[in-house]
Amino acid sequence: MDTKRILITGASGFIGSFLVEKAISKDYEVWAGVRKNSNRHYLQDERINFIDLNFGNKDFLTEQLNNFIAKHGKFDYIIHNAGVTKCIDSKDFDRVNFQYTANFIEALQEAKATPQKFILMSSLSAFGIGDEINYTPIKLLDIPEPNTAYGRSKLKAEKYLQATKDFPYIILRPTGVYGPREKDYFLMVKTVKSGLDVGAGFKPQHLTFIYVKDLVNAAFLGLESNITNKAYFVSDGDVYTDKEYTSLVKQIIEKKHVLSLKVPLWLLKTISIAAEEISHVTKKPSTLNRDKFKIMKQRNWECDITPLVQDLGFKPEYDLKKGLTESVAWYKENGWL
Repeated sequence: MDTKRILITGASGFIGSFLVEKAISKDYEVWAGVRKNSNRHYLQDERINFIDLNFGNKDFLTEQLNNFIAKHGKFDYIIHNAGVTKCIDSKDFDRVNFQYTANFIEALQEAKATPQKFILMSSLSAFGIGDEINYTPIKLLDIPEPNTAYGRSKLKAEKYLQATKDFPYIILRPTGVYGPREKDYFLMVKTVKSGLDVGAGFKPQHLTFIYVKDLVNAAFLGLESNITNKAYFVSDGDVYTDKEYTSLVKQIIEKKHVLSLKVPLWLLKTISIAAEEISHVTKKPSTLNRDKFKIMKQRNWECDITPLVQDLGFKPEYDLKKGLTESVAWYKENGWL
């Protein structure tokens, strides 16, 4: 059986590094798409091949692909995981998440390098605010109305891909992804360990999560299936309140006494805007910004994963307790916590 060649873009990031590990374990010929200045700390396996693709210049990218094909042949599979989740300038979301994706798809077609399957790693944020009255899950047939620059950029990339002819794809829209190596949820765990539980607003949130290894499994189920040209939400299938999330963290890190503080949304918005303005001065992206405020303000992140289960046989191996337990153990082993 011929070894399949796979390209994973954004390979040096949190999700990307786990995608690479999974591909190696499945005996693919793995090509990790990384920039020259990217940290390769989690990409140390000698079986990994590296490639630095210029998504910002379509003509040069097409030339790169032509040169690659002449030397190695084309990629059988591609997981396009590259993108940005926070920026100093909100226009960068559109440039990186949408335009770079469009450039890549066009370059692949021009180089006659359309893969057998192209997985686009999108986001639940592409659909915007869920039902905050009856708390019904977001469904595939709902009309997406993203309310963040990040979500709008992801939806534009999705629509471009869906409009491309003769290009076999699957779009994955994960909810909050957590696990070892991830930094945003880690900060929340670290805050609880310090004795604080800081919540956004006074109305309970319905949260959904997906452990990184389960998301990776979903990606390879899609890649290796006969299904094409479909999109799926990805979560572990459960729903948690913000209070339940904090309670689990406290239990796992064995922290009994935590002071709970609820920050009014108007105050959080003010802080987020100020943090974003400061980031323009420091030239460093801020964890808090206008986009992040809208995400924290959202009360309902429920999504329907029934199609993913029915079509691809997806079965999460991790609920939130199991995933957090493994994550916290990793944080401790690696000196993060």
